[in-house]
Amino acid sequence: MFDFLLNEEEKALQNEVREFVKNDIPSKMVRDMDLSLIETGRPFIEMAGKKNLLGLRFPKEYGGRGLNWVADVAAIEEVGVLGNSITCAYVMPSIVGEAINIFGTKEQKERYLRPTNEGKLYSAEALTEPRGGSDFFGATTQAVKDGDSFILNGEKRFVVGAKDSDYFLVYAKSAPDAPPHESLSCFIVERAMGVKDQTIYSLLGTRGGGTGRLVFKDVRVPQENLVGELHNAFAVFNRMMVPERLTSGAGGLGLGRAALEVATRYSTRRKAFGRTIDKFQAVNFMVADSVCTLDAARSLVYAAARSVDSGADSRRIVSEAKKIGTEAAWEVINNAMQIMGGIGYTSIYPIERFLRDCRLTMIWTGTNEVMNLLIQHEYYKELKKRKIEPRDVEEDAITPDDEEKVYE
Repeated sequence: MFDFLLNEEEKALQNEVREFVKNDIPSKMVRDMDLSLIETGRPFIEMAGKKNLLGLRFPKEYGGRGLNWVADVAAIEEVGVLGNSITCAYVMPSIVGEAINIFGTKEQKERYLRPTNEGKLYSAEALTEPRGGSDFFGATTQAVKDGDSFILNGEKRFVVGAKDSDYFLVYAKSAPDAPPHESLSCFIVERAMGVKDQTIYSLLGTRGGGTGRLVFKDVRVPQENLVGELHNAFAVFNRMMVPERLTSGAGGLGLGRAALEVATRYSTRRKAFGRTIDKFQAVNFMVADSVCTLDAARSLVYAAARSVDSGADSRRIVSEAKKIGTEAAWEVINNAMQIMGGIGYTSIYPIERFLRDCRLTMIWTGTNEVMNLLIQHEYYKELKKRKIEPRDVEEDAITPDDEEKVYE
């Protein structure tokens, strides 16, 4: 019912991705990733690259399609039904590619962005450190200038793709004595430069992505691999939060939608007390609540995509999309499990996997509490900056009394 939000080109892409997900991705791949028999998302990336389904927003000359964020969100929702592991692999070229596309040199785009969009290079973002997650500017990984290179020392963890990515987008402290927002630089670091993967984590969900810790010990990175300006990774990071968070919200839509469809179909088949359980209000009202929750989240995610496409300052709405998209998925998946009862808690159905996968989405790319922090900050700022003041509804109170309005 949300087709009216898409133009013909966007609808065509949505259908193309839906067919790809339906016909080209074997269930065995999905199962084997969750069982960690496949420890990397590279096979999926290679398949999507051959279909020209990666880097959709990037220029055609660099392997993309030159589409907009709305198209990208529509595609990600379709991939989202496969679960978080594959969705995470799918959006990584979009996330890493954003930095290279916006801030990279022509040489960097030719060397890294194009083959990434073609599925020939596998990439990852190295952001979180062992000592801190949300405290981005507290990074301790060091980048020391040495002639025409930088020497990197430090560690990053929770890197999806740590096991076998060909290159990493790495943030490191290049000016340790400068103010936090002027202290970091961003680099493209190839595994072959000496990056070591360590501690591939055993995860509750979102398995099969080779998530682990990276160690940088005297890793020499050529100066031409600096992304953007020296000591100005803040600009890169600030821009990167758009794809990080908007893709999370979009993936949540697919995850929640898949769970709802499984549970709804089950309710039309499962009988209790002589009739199918979809006839019981306790069940069909949960379906109704889930439909409303997903539709509301979808409206927000697509509105956020339109906002970014328009060039507006979208930090608040993108953070809202991440928060609401992931929390909506969590609520709907829990409803789905409740509808299905005990069988939903087993691996006979994929609901338990969706539940395990979804839990991570409310933690990564900034916890949803960090989203709240940003949302309220932007809202307060917007109230102060608005040019036209609306009606002062305080004057409409039944018994206005300025003497009773005590603030100190």
